[in-house]
Amino acid sequence: MSDFNGNFARSVPADRADMSVDAGLRSFMLGVYNKVALGLVLSAALAFLTGTYPPVRDLMYVVTAQGIKMTMLGMIVSFAPIVLLLVSGFAIKNPSPASSGAIYWTIVSLIGASLGVVVLLYTGASIAQTFLITAASFGALSLVGYTTKKDLTGFGSFLIMGVIGLLLASVVNIFLKSPGLVFAINALGVLIFAGLIAYDTQRLKMTYYQLGGDKAAMGVATNYGALSLYINFINLFQFLLSFLGQRR
Repeated sequence: MSDFNGNFARSVPADRADMSVDAGLRSFMLGVYNKVALGLVLSAALAFLTGTYPPVRDLMYVVTAQGIKMTMLGMIVSFAPIVLLLVSGFAIKNPSPASSGAIYWTIVSLIGASLGVVVLLYTGASIAQTFLITAASFGALSLVGYTTKKDLTGFGSFLIMGVIGLLLASVVNIFLKSPGLVFAINALGVLIFAGLIAYDTQRLKMTYYQLGGDKAAMGVATNYGALSLYINFINLFQFLLSFLGQRR
C-alpha cells in the first residue's frame, strides 16, 4: 500500500498524458470501476442483510423506541475497516495482487455490514434516490478527474487535510452535540469527498503510466485504486443522505 500511495502523479504531468488514445489505460480504469461496482453490490447486499434480517440484525444492533444502538459486535465491525487500513499500511510493505485484493474485499464486506444502520434509519425510497444521485455525481466527477489537464496534486493534499479536519470536528461534536456543527460537517463532507473522487481518478491514471506495464504492480494499483474510489463513494453517499434521506 505504501508504494501505491506514493507521489506517482508528479512523475507524469497531467497535461502530457493523452488519455483519449490509450487503450491500456482504459482497460486499467475499467478494471478499477468494475471492482468498485462489484464492491457496491456486495455492500448493498450485506447492508440489507444486517439491517432487515432479524437474526443478523440483532447481532449488530439493539433497536428500541428510543433509537438504535450498536452491540459490541456492531462496534467491532464498524471500526474494523479503519484498523485494517492502518495495520495493512504498516505491516504490508510490498503487497501482491492477492493480498491487496483480500484487503479490498475484506474492507468492502465490513463497511457493507456496518451500513445496516442506514437501512434501519432511512426509508428504502430515499436510500435508492440518494444512491442514484451519488452514482451520477461519482460518474461526472470521475470523468472530470480523468479528462482534466490540470494537475490536482495540490488540491488533493488540501482535501486530505480537510478529511482530517472532519474527523476532529466529528469527535468534538460528540461532546458539543451542536446541530449547526453537524450541518457544517455534512456540507463540507459532500464537498471534500466530491473533490477526492476527481483527485483519486487523476492519481490512478498517473499511476498507470508510472508503473510502465508491470502487471503485478498494476494488479495492486487496481485493488487500492478501487478501494480509494469505493471509500469516496460511500462517504459521499452518507453525507448526501444526511440531507436527502427521509428517516423512518
